[in-house]
Amino acid sequence: MFKKILLAGAAVAFSLGSAPLFAKDLKSIGISLGSLGNPFFVALSKGAEFEAKKTNPNVKITTVGFEYDLGRQVTQIDNFIAAGVDLILLNPGDPHAVGPAIKKAQAAGIIVVAVDTAAEGADATVTTNNVQAGEIACQYIVDKLGGKGDVIIENGPQVSAVIDRVTGCKGVFSKSPGIKVLSDDQDGKGSREGGLTVAQGYLTRFTKIDAIFAINDPQAIGTDLAARQQNRSGIIITSVDGAPDIEAALKDPASAQIQASASQDPFFMARRAVQVGVGILQGQKPANPVELLPSKLVTRDNIGQYQGWTSAR
Repeated sequence: MFKKILLAGAAVAFSLGSAPLFAKDLKSIGISLGSLGNPFFVALSKGAEFEAKKTNPNVKITTVGFEYDLGRQVTQIDNFIAAGVDLILLNPGDPHAVGPAIKKAQAAGIIVVAVDTAAEGADATVTTNNVQAGEIACQYIVDKLGGKGDVIIENGPQVSAVIDRVTGCKGVFSKSPGIKVLSDDQDGKGSREGGLTVAQGYLTRFTKIDAIFAINDPQAIGTDLAARQQNRSGIIITSVDGAPDIEAALKDPASAQIQASASQDPFFMARRAVQVGVGILQGQKPANPVELLPSKLVTRDNIGQYQGWTSAR
């Protein structure tokens, strides 16, 4: 699968320039992801393994989940160093706190590439263009409301991906004087339970809510559940991810308030991360250390054509 990769509207290319000072083959890769029980990270792991084996059919791959425990991720990085891997692919548990572990790996001659969320000191980062994702999810709301209505931005954990999504959404809403943002600072914890809890508060506090932008699909599903529990209807709910659960919701007449999700492609994201890492191993410095992948809006109208996280590749 090949897609055109955009960064601020321009294609990202490696700066090849002069001949590389060194070149190293990919013989071993260590992959540390949030949780292998999460479909997003499962798709990431499959994409990384696919590309690594494409590069070298005999590559040794070690994939682990740190279960959102930063201490565990640091230990995993230490284990990768001890094993002498050539490349580490990681979804950082904390973009800043993981910095010293990254430096330790680099001091051992290991390339470190972050996926989904930027990590301090990483050689490169490959992630969704989360500003754009927030923009298209919230532009959908503006268009559906005809530029006028009372809306909520349901915030989440303050990692770079979430901050960027909210920034994109706010930028879109600010361009429509008829859009009133009732709330934008409640943390839905990135979970279905968190979305349910904060939405219950919104629905109690505000008698009129026309739309809610949730920073990810689990929060959107929890928000929809809260609305149904309180018999509130006519609320447009959008989010970011394009996860399997949101695919089901977009096909379900009972979840009619969930109307759109700005999709990510974790399989392709991980493939690109490995490609970038292999390029660095071969002495090809990326033209930009952060590569942004475009997001596409999935709606009830186009869900039938959507190639989701679990689709065959």
